[in-house]
Amino acid sequence: MLLRTTGIALAAALLLAPSAPASARAGSIRGRVAVPDTPAMAPRPGVADLTARPQDHVDRRRCVVYLESGPTLAFAELKPGRTRMDQKGEQFVPRVLAITAGTIVDFPNNDRVFHNVFSLARARSFDLGRYAPGRNGSVRFDRPGIIPVFCDIHSHMSAYILVFSHRYFAVTDEDGRYRIDNVPPGSYTVVAWHESLPADTRRVAVPDGGETDLNFTLSKR
Repeated sequence: MLLRTTGIALAAALLLAPSAPASARAGSIRGRVAVPDTPAMAPRPGVADLTARPQDHVDRRRCVVYLESGPTLAFAELKPGRTRMDQKGEQFVPRVLAITAGTIVDFPNNDRVFHNVFSLARARSFDLGRYAPGRNGSVRFDRPGIIPVFCDIHSHMSAYILVFSHRYFAVTDEDGRYRIDNVPPGSYTVVAWHESLPADTRRVAVPDGGETDLNFTLSKR
């Protein structure tokens, strides 16, 4: 249910906010998202559980902070891009990826074992099939939404791709800090998303050419 509701919120980004006057100067939203040290995650059984290597600790601190609705010109500013989500040490790197619609994501296999990257997400389902070390698979993501990503061979591998219809978003760093630049002045609803915690929303006013501090604390509630 959590993924479904936040997916609806992402799709709502298609409803764009009014644009600022042409003479207005863009501002920034910055802050920090605090999350519990180790949010609980249910294991997903898989075919390679008996042969999988001992797993390193998975960093689940990353969050995505984004504007619920982008400025009017957001569509005109979008440019198709290309990025990557590696497979290293039987983990996806980065584990949380935020992109704009139309972006192509490469999934190179930098391990010494086969992988099979797939997703059953409604916004973009795909299955790259089994491919060997050194090989690569690619997927284009055209629709906004949350895309959970898995490996059909290694049950402990999971990741998330968040696809937006605008460019006003940021992934937090290891200290939970984020910054969204070039935001036209105005009033916005800002969302902080985490893979296993309820999303939090705040209203914020971005001044003409100024910076706004906005912090979040996510919890199970």
